[in-house]
Amino acid sequence: MPSVPDLQKRIHQLQTALRGAESFAAKHPRALTATVVGLLGSFAVTAFGIAPLAPDAADLPKRVLVESLPVTDITPQLDELASHAIALSRSEQTRSSDTPDSLLKRAGAFDPAAAAFLRTDAQARRILQGRAGKLVQITADSEGQVQKIVARFPAEKPEQLGTHFTRLTVERNGQGFQARTETAPLQSQVVLGSGTIRSSLFAATDDAGIPDAIASQMADMFSGDIDFHRELRKGDRFSIVYEMLTADGELVTWDGGTGRVLAGEFTNNGKTYSSVWFKDSVTGKASYFGMDGESKRRAFLASPMAFSRITSGFAMRFHPILQTWRQHNGIDYGAPTGTPVRSVGDGVVETAGWQNGFGNLVQIRHAGGRSTVYAHLSKIDVKKGQRIEQGQRVGAVGMTGWATGPHLHFEFRVNGKQVDPRVIAKASEAVSLPGYARAQFQQTVASVKTQLAVAETITDGTSAAD
Repeated sequence: MPSVPDLQKRIHQLQTALRGAESFAAKHPRALTATVVGLLGSFAVTAFGIAPLAPDAADLPKRVLVESLPVTDITPQLDELASHAIALSRSEQTRSSDTPDSLLKRAGAFDPAAAAFLRTDAQARRILQGRAGKLVQITADSEGQVQKIVARFPAEKPEQLGTHFTRLTVERNGQGFQARTETAPLQSQVVLGSGTIRSSLFAATDDAGIPDAIASQMADMFSGDIDFHRELRKGDRFSIVYEMLTADGELVTWDGGTGRVLAGEFTNNGKTYSSVWFKDSVTGKASYFGMDGESKRRAFLASPMAFSRITSGFAMRFHPILQTWRQHNGIDYGAPTGTPVRSVGDGVVETAGWQNGFGNLVQIRHAGGRSTVYAHLSKIDVKKGQRIEQGQRVGAVGMTGWATGPHLHFEFRVNGKQVDPRVIAKASEAVSLPGYARAQFQQTVASVKTQLAVAETITDGTSAAD
């Protein structure tokens, strides 16, 4: 059994360690977590008794009993506690301006050796190379020395982008640091959400905690039914079922890492539209369908860009450069320079180059005497004669030609005559579900209807995991 001086010495060692931890926390208040792992022994003495109601306790004779109790040996508990080091961990996202030193400093770590390794090691350098937005978790000890760095970012193989991610681990060992890279599967969680339009779609999805990428998917999904730029009404409602992807429990935030919308219901101006994602088990092809089995994929998309702000509609406008009123036969989409522009339908590139006031222009010929024009581009990504698929990138928003600000000018022509592209999109043909897939489809519909009914009951401004 340890002597009292031995116990006092061990307790003093423990107090010294704890004071060191408090000092580090005071110096580095931005460190996210500080965890002390240990086992604490506990002991107590409990005394209780039941006294009769009478006679008065003051009149009873008194006796003093003395009993020796063994001293519990808490040495093992103290040893266990002292053996555990303090670990400080913080999660960050890489920034375009990051250096190894700035990234470590932001995470509360101060380790020149670790920073040097991030600069010189071929694998470790990838943490700060390429696109910003990588998920990085940095663990350091009480002295600020890095023990481990784990970075998570998109998978390298295109076919794995929606299913896997890359995990890059840097770990301290006896000789310094070592790095390793591996591919791991993304985890998927189904989330339900709903909202009411009070000012705009994105304001409603913000209130519901729904990511912007999911809101854009929802707009695309219903773009054949609703013109989200012109037809939204205050009081319109939506319910949605979508995936949230995580990498080792961390929510994926990088571009293209957002999960898919699985089903949705949108009530616009009193009329309700529904859509469900369905994959044909025979062909392996997947698309959005209405609950009646009619494909939501039209021959033409409603917009050449993901849901965005329209600066001028299909009407007369005052030409900003010629200073005259001119018929504006098309739609202008205001967007930052470099925003991707996509083809609204399958076709062949007829023109790809400079054309007077239109600046950089792409014109695509579609079936049935129809064609589309994309003008004022900052960049052209296709060539004349190239075959194009619906949704394929053809260029990027710019302000070339007669343009006072970055925007895309879009036109739809039928037999050379300019028409309202939104009317064409709504009127374009849809494809029905094959007969052999009906039974499987109805099972999917029954499942998502239950989920949508639950989503409808969720209070605005919240979402729930299924």
